[in-house]
Amino acid sequence: MNADFPNITILGGGLLGGSLAMKLAPTGHHVRLWARREQTIQTALESGIQGATKDLAEAVRGTDLVVLAVPVGSMSELVSQALEAGLPAACLITDVGSVKRAPHDAIPPLLAGRGNDFIGSHPMAGSEQNGLSAASPDLFQNAACLLTNDEQVPASRAAALERFWQGVGCRTTWMSAAAHDELVARISHLPHIVAASAARICLKNPDDGRFGGGGLRDTTRVASGNAQMWAEILTENRQALLEPLRETIADLSEILAMLESGDQKAALQWLAAAKHQRDTLHSIC
Repeated sequence: MNADFPNITILGGGLLGGSLAMKLAPTGHHVRLWARREQTIQTALESGIQGATKDLAEAVRGTDLVVLAVPVGSMSELVSQALEAGLPAACLITDVGSVKRAPHDAIPPLLAGRGNDFIGSHPMAGSEQNGLSAASPDLFQNAACLLTNDEQVPASRAAALERFWQGVGCRTTWMSAAAHDELVARISHLPHIVAASAARICLKNPDDGRFGGGGLRDTTRVASGNAQMWAEILTENRQALLEPLRETIADLSEILAMLESGDQKAALQWLAAAKHQRDTLHSIC
């Protein structure tokens, strides 16, 4: 058990919230998982998460750490509701959101004068599958977790949160919220757009998919993610996404021009550069 946070509340019973609860439940922590839907609570209880509840006041009572595992656009309202429900003043608040500037702008003002602190977290763990039924206690193993402390919460609290994420299997790195959003725009959000575009074009005739191989499945896999969730993520991080998306369009225009002119040598160089960049991924993962 992590002695820094013996009592942990997870607000949100989706893939990340459910996986975190499953990971923590056998470790001796007092874990509560809150969700709005009765069916989610029943699924959580059946999965061995005994602290599952729809009662927000019960969920936050006496807690040391709250993990917001809901869409970024819902976080500030949920924090306000948690404060009204009796969130302890000494409680640390973090999240698992894919965008960081938005929660850093919205949440700290709600905590002013209350004694609570907010530090952003983004475990780079997930799946195209959604919901508690897809949750796994191993989801965070060896995943990168990006931490943001723009409000300069005291180092002791930041270190405690870092130990928490390391304790569930994550590799931790600190950066600013702005740097985070620019990074994930390129390595996470842009790939989702590219996969979605590939699915739209390659599977314009869905029946053609039966002839596809691993390349089609691998390239388009993440396009199966929750469209509503991803629309919010992309919109929230649109400012950081615009430039890499323009770069992608320009890059595709280059290969288009090469093919239009029949320049095989240039196409080879374009593909070789892509292969080199992709091959470096094996050495760092």
